[in-house]
Amino acid sequence: MTRPDQLAWFCVRSKPKQEHIAAARLREGGFEAFSPRIRFKRATRRGPSWFTEALFPSYLFARFAWLESLRTVHHTLGVSGVVHFGDKWPTIPDAEIQKLQAQFGNAEVHVIDPTLAPGDTVKIATGPFQGLSAVVSQIMPSAERIKVLLDFVGRQTTVEINSSLVISEKSVRQKIF
Repeated sequence: MTRPDQLAWFCVRSKPKQEHIAAARLREGGFEAFSPRIRFKRATRRGPSWFTEALFPSYLFARFAWLESLRTVHHTLGVSGVVHFGDKWPTIPDAEIQKLQAQFGNAEVHVIDPTLAPGDTVKIATGPFQGLSAVVSQIMPSAERIKVLLDFVGRQTTVEINSSLVISEKSVRQKIF
Protein backbone atom coordinates (compact mmCIF):
# COMPACT_ATOMS: atom_id res chain seq x y z
CA MET A 1 0.00 0.00 0.00
CA THR A 2 1.36 3.40 -0.96
CA ARG A 3 1.58 6.05 1.71
CA PRO A 4 -0.14 9.37 0.84
CA ASP A 5 3.20 11.22 0.94
CA GLN A 6 4.98 8.84 -1.52
CA LEU A 7 5.18 9.30 -5.27
CA ALA A 8 2.79 6.96 -7.08
CA TRP A 9 1.04 6.68 -10.44
CA PHE A 10 -2.63 7.65 -10.48
CA CYS A 11 -5.26 7.48 -13.20
CA VAL A 12 -6.34 11.02 -14.08
CA ARG A 13 -9.58 11.81 -15.89
CA SER A 14 -9.27 14.51 -18.53
CA LYS A 15 -11.82 16.64 -20.26
CA PRO A 16 -12.99 15.01 -23.53
CA LYS A 17 -10.30 14.97 -26.26
CA GLN A 18 -7.88 16.89 -23.99
CA GLU A 19 -5.67 14.03 -22.75
CA HIS A 20 -2.59 15.45 -24.49
CA ILE A 21 -3.29 18.97 -23.16
CA ALA A 22 -3.70 17.72 -19.59
CA ALA A 23 -0.47 15.69 -19.88
CA ALA A 24 1.45 18.70 -21.21
CA ARG A 25 0.14 20.97 -18.43
CA LEU A 26 0.98 18.40 -15.77
CA ARG A 27 4.53 18.15 -17.13
CA GLU A 28 4.80 21.95 -17.07
CA GLY A 29 3.78 21.76 -13.40
CA GLY A 30 6.67 19.40 -12.66
CA PHE A 31 4.74 16.12 -12.64
CA GLU A 32 5.43 12.97 -14.62
CA ALA A 33 2.58 12.30 -17.01
CA PHE A 34 1.92 9.55 -19.51
CA SER A 35 -0.83 9.69 -22.13
CA PRO A 36 -0.50 6.75 -24.56
CA ARG A 37 -1.99 7.31 -28.02
CA ILE A 38 -2.47 5.29 -31.19
CA ARG A 39 -2.13 6.48 -34.79
CA PHE A 40 -4.05 4.66 -37.51
CA LYS A 41 -5.69 5.08 -40.91
CA ARG A 42 -9.46 5.36 -41.12
CA ALA A 43 -11.80 5.68 -44.08
CA THR A 44 -13.37 9.11 -44.50
CA ARG A 45 -15.57 10.64 -47.21
CA ARG A 46 -12.45 12.12 -48.78
CA GLY A 47 -10.52 8.85 -48.64
CA PRO A 48 -8.23 7.33 -46.02
CA SER A 49 -6.83 9.72 -43.41
CA TRP A 50 -4.48 9.32 -40.48
CA PHE A 51 -5.99 9.76 -37.00
CA THR A 52 -4.38 9.93 -33.58
CA GLU A 53 -6.51 9.02 -30.58
CA ALA A 54 -5.92 8.36 -26.92
CA LEU A 55 -5.52 4.68 -26.08
CA PHE A 56 -7.72 5.32 -23.04
CA PRO A 57 -10.13 8.10 -24.09
CA SER A 58 -10.48 10.78 -21.39
CA TYR A 59 -7.80 9.18 -19.16
CA LEU A 60 -4.07 9.51 -18.65
CA PHE A 61 -1.58 8.65 -15.93
CA ALA A 62 0.26 11.04 -13.62
CA ARG A 63 2.86 10.40 -10.94
CA PHE A 64 2.61 12.53 -7.83
CA ALA A 65 2.45 12.44 -4.04
CA TRP A 66 -1.26 12.29 -3.26
CA LEU A 67 -1.13 14.20 0.03
CA GLU A 68 0.73 17.24 -1.24
CA SER A 69 -0.29 17.43 -4.92
CA LEU A 70 -3.87 16.18 -5.32
CA ARG A 71 -5.40 19.65 -5.37
CA THR A 72 -2.81 20.98 -7.84
CA VAL A 73 -3.31 18.03 -10.20
CA HIS A 74 -7.10 18.30 -9.95
CA HIS A 75 -7.03 22.00 -10.93
CA THR A 76 -4.61 21.60 -13.85
CA LEU A 77 -5.90 22.76 -17.25
CA GLY A 78 -7.50 19.83 -19.11
CA VAL A 79 -7.92 17.69 -15.99
CA SER A 80 -11.42 16.97 -14.72
CA GLY A 81 -10.40 14.84 -11.74
CA VAL A 82 -8.36 12.00 -10.32
CA VAL A 83 -10.01 8.58 -10.37
CA HIS A 84 -11.19 7.49 -6.92
CA PHE A 85 -13.81 5.25 -5.38
CA GLY A 86 -15.29 6.96 -2.35
CA ASP A 87 -12.32 7.60 -0.07
CA LYS A 88 -10.07 5.10 -1.92
CA TRP A 89 -7.51 6.54 -4.36
CA PRO A 90 -6.11 3.57 -6.32
CA THR A 91 -2.56 3.66 -7.61
CA ILE A 92 -1.11 1.94 -10.65
CA PRO A 93 2.02 -0.18 -10.09
CA ASP A 94 5.21 1.34 -11.53
CA ALA A 95 5.88 -1.90 -13.46
CA GLU A 96 2.60 -1.59 -15.40
CA ILE A 97 3.34 2.00 -16.44
CA GLN A 98 6.89 0.99 -17.42
CA LYS A 99 5.51 -1.77 -19.67
CA LEU A 100 3.23 0.71 -21.42
CA GLN A 101 6.03 3.27 -21.74
CA ALA A 102 8.34 0.64 -23.25
CA GLN A 103 5.71 -0.23 -25.86
CA PHE A 104 4.83 3.38 -26.73
CA GLY A 105 8.26 5.03 -26.41
CA ASN A 106 9.05 8.66 -25.66
CA ALA A 107 6.59 9.97 -28.25
CA GLU A 108 3.77 8.11 -26.45
CA VAL A 109 2.35 7.09 -29.85
CA HIS A 110 1.95 3.59 -31.27
CA VAL A 111 1.52 3.60 -35.06
CA ILE A 112 -0.63 0.79 -36.40
CA ASP A 113 1.17 -0.49 -39.47
CA PRO A 114 -0.94 -0.04 -42.60
CA THR A 115 1.26 -2.23 -44.89
CA LEU A 116 -0.59 -4.69 -47.07
CA ALA A 117 0.18 -8.27 -48.08
CA PRO A 118 -1.59 -10.77 -50.34
CA GLY A 119 -4.48 -12.35 -48.46
CA ASP A 120 -5.18 -9.25 -46.31
CA THR A 121 -8.78 -8.12 -46.09
CA VAL A 122 -9.19 -4.42 -46.91
CA LYS A 123 -12.03 -1.93 -46.99
CA ILE A 124 -12.20 0.43 -49.95
CA ALA A 125 -12.28 3.96 -48.56
CA THR A 126 -13.25 6.03 -51.58
CA GLY A 127 -14.41 5.81 -55.17
CA PRO A 128 -17.19 3.79 -56.78
CA PHE A 129 -16.52 0.75 -54.55
CA GLN A 130 -16.41 2.78 -51.30
CA GLY A 131 -17.32 0.73 -48.22
CA LEU A 132 -16.89 -2.66 -49.86
CA SER A 133 -14.54 -5.29 -48.44
CA ALA A 134 -12.02 -7.03 -50.67
CA VAL A 135 -9.07 -9.41 -50.42
CA VAL A 136 -5.63 -8.34 -51.69
CA SER A 137 -4.55 -10.77 -54.40
CA GLN A 138 -1.38 -9.06 -55.66
CA ILE A 139 0.89 -6.15 -54.67
CA MET A 140 2.08 -4.16 -57.67
CA PRO A 141 5.09 -2.06 -56.58
CA SER A 142 4.93 0.24 -59.59
CA ALA A 143 2.55 3.16 -59.11
CA GLU A 144 1.55 1.90 -55.62
CA ARG A 145 -1.29 -0.23 -56.94
CA ILE A 146 -2.79 -3.50 -55.77
CA LYS A 147 -5.12 -6.08 -57.25
CA VAL A 148 -8.04 -7.03 -55.04
CA LEU A 149 -10.67 -9.72 -55.29
CA LEU A 150 -14.04 -8.09 -54.81
CA ASP A 151 -17.50 -9.61 -54.37
CA PHE A 152 -19.59 -7.36 -56.57
CA VAL A 153 -23.11 -7.97 -57.89
CA GLY A 154 -23.01 -11.61 -56.81
CA ARG A 155 -19.70 -12.60 -58.38
CA GLN A 156 -16.01 -12.26 -57.63
CA THR A 157 -14.16 -9.71 -59.71
CA THR A 158 -10.49 -8.71 -59.75
CA VAL A 159 -10.00 -4.95 -59.63
CA GLU A 160 -6.78 -2.95 -59.81
CA ILE A 161 -6.81 -0.02 -57.37
CA ASN A 162 -4.42 2.51 -55.86
CA SER A 163 -3.20 1.14 -52.51
CA SER A 164 -3.72 4.53 -50.84
CA LEU A 165 -7.48 4.16 -51.37
CA VAL A 166 -7.87 1.11 -49.11
CA ILE A 167 -7.64 0.51 -45.38
CA SER A 168 -6.39 -2.76 -44.00
CA GLU A 169 -8.92 -4.59 -41.83
CA LYS A 170 -6.04 -5.77 -39.61
CA SER A 171 -5.30 -2.13 -38.68
CA VAL A 172 -8.93 -1.69 -37.66
CA ARG A 173 -8.75 -4.80 -35.44
CA GLN A 174 -5.34 -3.78 -33.99
CA LYS A 175 -6.77 -0.44 -32.90
CA ILE A 176 -8.66 -2.13 -30.09
CA PHE A 177 -5.53 -3.97 -28.79
